[in-house]
Amino acid sequence: MLKKVLACSVISLFVVCGAISYSLATDAGPAEITLVGSKSAKPKPAVFPHAAHQKVLECGDCHHGMADGKQVAYAEGQEIGKCESCHNAEVLAGKTKGKLKLDTIKGAGHGNCLECHKEMAKKDESKKELKSCKTCHPKKK
Repeated sequence: MLKKVLACSVISLFVVCGAISYSLATDAGPAEITLVGSKSAKPKPAVFPHAAHQKVLECGDCHHGMADGKQVAYAEGQEIGKCESCHNAEVLAGKTKGKLKLDTIKGAGHGNCLECHKEMAKKDESKKELKSCKTCHPKKK
């Protein structure tokens, strides 16, 4: 009987340690991110609820990489840097998506985030507030 209890305890310890190490190895990033488009007062910084988006989206829905100056799809486990490491005038000078310049965080955010928000609002009338600027750019309290 003592051997069974000891064996179960050891197995439980391995399972708990494995779960803890897995959760530590899987970096989900910050729960909330403040995106500042420029040093000027306008536009207001965008508050991005990263954790809330992770509940409904896959990483590759937003994140991507770059190779030879071109966007490449996100690969599982890929290191994710800050948006401004590529979305800046030196790296993406002149790159556009429609009328939006992609060499700024503002351009990338409006190109990706706003487009997604509009699609969500179109599919579900109860989410029409997603199209409002204050969804991402809340007034300071």
